[in-house]
Amino acid sequence: MLILGSGSKTRAKILQKAGVDFVQKPCDFNEEALDQSVPKNFVYHAAMGKMKACEAQLGLDTPLLTADTVVTAHGEILRKAKDEDDARRILRLQSGAETDIVTCMVYKSTHKTFVDLSVTRYLFDPFDEADLERYIESGEWRGKAGACMVEGFCRPYIREVVGYESCAMGLTVEKLLPWLER
Repeated sequence: MLILGSGSKTRAKILQKAGVDFVQKPCDFNEEALDQSVPKNFVYHAAMGKMKACEAQLGLDTPLLTADTVVTAHGEILRKAKDEDDARRILRLQSGAETDIVTCMVYKSTHKTFVDLSVTRYLFDPFDEADLERYIESGEWRGKAGACMVEGFCRPYIREVVGYESCAMGLTVEKLLPWLER
């Protein structure tokens, strides 16, 4: 059993699919206050900040898991889109481009800590503008790093991928499982 210190439905689904027994309890951490321009530094500090917040709020009686994910294209960190126009801008940067999805996760119990920073790189074909507009109108992009859904909208445009899809979805479960206390 562990506590997932995240409100992400996608991270919860990844753990469920892997058969991990967990309870979801998001912890308060303001990642917007981070002043990090390097994607790997940003996700590391965000995941560690979330862990510190969860540990302070919940203790370590039950192991904790936190994570953060960012999308990058053309050297820019693409955060969660603020509105439809921002989602369009962010997705157009990824269209026909190399896009990295960077996830850092932190697992902590009373006697061990595991930190993983993984990158999955995608090369996308250019997005069809009509498909992009339907995706924007659907609202599925809301709350997603880089407005990106490799398991949804972006899937037909994937030309090449290097890395774990779970990393791109927000939790590199393949690397986590060996560290869990069962």
